[in-house]
Amino acid sequence: MANQSSSAYPILCASFNQDTSCFAIGTTDGFKVFDSNTGRLCYERAIGAFVIVEMLFSSSLLAIVGAGEEPSLSPRRLCLFNTTSGTALRELNFLTSILAVRMNRKRLVVILQDKSYIYDINSLAILDTIDTVSNIKGLCAFSPSLDGCFLALPASISKGSVLLYNVMDLHLHCEIDAHRAPLAAIALSSNGTYIATASEQGTIIRVHLVSEATKSYSFRRGTYPSTIFSLSFAPSMQLPDILVGTSSSGSVHAFSLGYFGRSKRSGSFLGSIIPNSVTDALDPAHHDVLHNAAPAGVKSYAVVRKVDKVADTSTSEIVACRATISIITYNGYFQEYNLSINNQNEFLWTLEREFKLLNVILDDGISL
Repeated sequence: MANQSSSAYPILCASFNQDTSCFAIGTTDGFKVFDSNTGRLCYERAIGAFVIVEMLFSSSLLAIVGAGEEPSLSPRRLCLFNTTSGTALRELNFLTSILAVRMNRKRLVVILQDKSYIYDINSLAILDTIDTVSNIKGLCAFSPSLDGCFLALPASISKGSVLLYNVMDLHLHCEIDAHRAPLAAIALSSNGTYIATASEQGTIIRVHLVSEATKSYSFRRGTYPSTIFSLSFAPSMQLPDILVGTSSSGSVHAFSLGYFGRSKRSGSFLGSIIPNSVTDALDPAHHDVLHNAAPAGVKSYAVVRKVDKVADTSTSEIVACRATISIITYNGYFQEYNLSINNQNEFLWTLEREFKLLNVILDDGISL
């Protein structure tokens, strides 16, 4: 997700690792790494303000970028940091500020305002440089799967076009015209099969199939404009069951995509003549809202960490799904909800835990 945040809040950036088993935050004082399942603090370093902290799965490697409040923490310097030794492994310096960093086990991607660099993560050799439109927010999405490893970037500053680049094969895959207004949020499914987008209007969320660049779903988030802070697919090898998004209204939005996302078509005259893509956008049955997850205007970041299917014991038919949704709010809170969706598309949110991130004390027995 985009990482820079108002200094009025204690958290400057937040990110989950590639399998959402851990998450990291950058603060005005340093950075911290947590275990997603337990909420335990695994590692912390208080050496100044950081605007980018990215993990490589659950390894000891972090990619960190300072906020520039002191010369040693320049926003133009990327540090590959080893949490085991507590030292920098390598540093990469750039002419302009680093706006985003993404990694998998083969590639390192660095996003600047008008260029994106692709590196071999082992040798740090530059494999390709992508010239981009002005991308002042560092907007991007990355699918960590080696079989479907794509980088998504804005392709226009005047409309919501997105460029998809194959990071493993090093070639442009396609360009998708998703919205009339410029993009505000992008997310790729973990296997690179689907991409979700929202424009600066924030009223419609669209999902495209990456392989064919075709639109699969459109959802209406709301009637009034709102800034979409984050989008995230549920983990899945096929079509993810759920897509979640956070917005400046302080709400978390859940959209059902999989088994329960396709309610039976209406038998009415209107339902028979309106195309699927239009009725999907207008049908509230595929969408539910958790209000007041964060104060209005406070940036938040939500991910679907896992989804479990519930089957009828007598027929083996799937009758419900249960999702674990984790939310980080930049005013310093971690929340985890259980979201249940039954086969009537009824949504039920249950708060499982909530705590202040900056109050957690390091457990010396835990290490990365």
